[in-house]
Amino acid sequence: MLATGDPIMSKIKVESFFDNATNTVTYLAIDVASKLCAIIDPVLDYQANSGRTSTTSADKIVNHIDKFGYKVEWILETHAHADHLTAAPYLKAKLGGTIGIGEHIVRVQSTFKQLFNLQDEFIADGHQFDQLFSDDEKFRLGHLDVRVMHTPGHTPACVSYLIEDAVFVGDTLFMPDYGTARTDFPSGSANRLYQSIQKLLALPDNTRIFVCHDYLPEGRSEFAWETSVLEQKHHNIHVHEGVSEQDFVTMREARDAGLDVPKLLLPAIQINIRGGEFPPTEANGQRYLKIPLNLL
Repeated sequence: MLATGDPIMSKIKVESFFDNATNTVTYLAIDVASKLCAIIDPVLDYQANSGRTSTTSADKIVNHIDKFGYKVEWILETHAHADHLTAAPYLKAKLGGTIGIGEHIVRVQSTFKQLFNLQDEFIADGHQFDQLFSDDEKFRLGHLDVRVMHTPGHTPACVSYLIEDAVFVGDTLFMPDYGTARTDFPSGSANRLYQSIQKLLALPDNTRIFVCHDYLPEGRSEFAWETSVLEQKHHNIHVHEGVSEQDFVTMREARDAGLDVPKLLLPAIQINIRGGEFPPTEANGQRYLKIPLNLL
């Protein structure tokens, strides 16, 4: 866990929890004055070989929040993740808070409802989440202003959360030496991703960018997840200043064509479109996930 931001000088304190199994960063965004906080992109541990979940990663956050006397106001998802299961319902049960995600999650739900043939047991209307945010919607975290930015491309439902001088971008951007997110998921778009990135890079140069993953690109020995608008403009290997939309799209689509499917995509999506809840219990008292055969 790492903390950034000087609580004496800044209204917001950001604390980071890195999950080595999924290369995911979960954030606490804390209003220093009130100790109210938001948990952003929490991880539920999942063993694919056994189908078992556990809460080791989430419990580190619970213990940390209890230790420092923070109070959870929000649990925020940047999108329906394909690389980890969300721990949002578990954390809400433990700590309280309102679970929020972008309103375009209903489009993702509809797509995967058909893909997994979920039929009538799953309603694709977003009710599985407590709050659906629209583009440019504003809300409060303690005394802090939060602005929701719809940043599609990786998925059609991706959002970024701008809190004071910090923006939490999910999978839209990675560290400058790793580049940008894939766009080959259903309804993903390299064009839309480029446009979303330009929206983020229009923020002030000193805006801190917090990314959701890091994969240690060649030449770097330590994980990192905080950068800035200025650093991205100058150094992002995929989309620095001077890269045209067409050049980016050509590069991104060629790169995506050679990528493997994320190893947790099938279980993760089925859980995450439900807001983190498990599928309904069947007649024998057991819950099941579906694994499509020869999907594509």
